[in-house]
Amino acid sequence: MNTTLSMQIEQLNRELSSQLPQEIVEAFAESIEDLKSKKMQENSIQIGEEIPEFSLPNTQGEIINSVEVSKNGKIILAFYRGSWCPYCNLELKFLQDNLSRIKDKNAVLLAISPQSPEHSLVLAEKNNLEFEILTDTDNAFAEKLGIVFQLQDFVLPYYQALGIHLSDYNKNNDNKLPVPAVFVIDENRIVTYKFLDVNYMSRVNVEELIEAL
Repeated sequence: MNTTLSMQIEQLNRELSSQLPQEIVEAFAESIEDLKSKKMQENSIQIGEEIPEFSLPNTQGEIINSVEVSKNGKIILAFYRGSWCPYCNLELKFLQDNLSRIKDKNAVLLAISPQSPEHSLVLAEKNNLEFEILTDTDNAFAEKLGIVFQLQDFVLPYYQALGIHLSDYNKNNDNKLPVPAVFVIDENRIVTYKFLDVNYMSRVNVEELIEAL
């Protein structure tokens, strides 16, 4: 299917708006509006700044270290909320579809979320993902980048009504998530490209991302 990611998202938006109760749609919209007031774009790590070193486990429990990976060239860090998020699934599948183009640019793709390696393994197998899926326990690394938010109390019951229990996915009770964000970092761990949007329905332009490599 040769559609763009934005077209797939539009289709998903139509499906969800017809399936979800109106009060849930409104609560999610209110959650997004509240996040916009926090100015996370301005307060998070910026282009030209250095990403802290990280060591995170993959789905097999092996530790992936940024210093080792950066020896091979540029790194794309794609932060996603979890495998329960249909928008994250679409984005990761689209990145997989373009993985050969990313590798052709001598870049390594790493996807990162707070969910446990067990959940990430299911996600990787279900979507045939051939890049590393890393677990950022308690969002510790994402916190350093300034891209973590607390899911508001008013929206939590709606997540649970949809069967999304973050304590199960993330193995904690703090209800914190990363904002969907994509960074390109060079061999010196300097950010050369950044996409961040608190509206989880808005995702990276993959053509723009590959152009930036």
